[in-house]
Amino acid sequence: MTGLALGRIVIGATALASPDVAAKLFRLDAARNPQLPYMSRLFGSREIALGAVTLVSKGAARRKLVALGMAVDGADAFAGYDAMRSGSVNQSVGVGLTVPAVGAVLAGAIGLVTGR
Repeated sequence: MTGLALGRIVIGATALASPDVAAKLFRLDAARNPQLPYMSRLFGSREIALGAVTLVSKGAARRKLVALGMAVDGADAFAGYDAMRSGSVNQSVGVGLTVPAVGAVLAGAIGLVTGR
């Protein structure tokens, strides 16, 4: 759970501080999407907040925050899949957006089950 929270903070800080780097990381076309830096920063601040509050929480509160993170990651997975399905992104990019989000859901579930 700690690694997942730290990962959120790193990804969020990247998206917040440098949306262009985040766009490249996610393989999104920043040149054709002038609103992408704004959306990246929204995403980044959400990830930082969720990661930070998870890190400082303990016990049942931490488990609830991990579950919340799983829900957010599940929504992100759906968004990646839906973008691919609708043609907003090509299949390769869609898979690259969806698989890490599904992986985060699984990591959260493993953390909840094992207590780590």
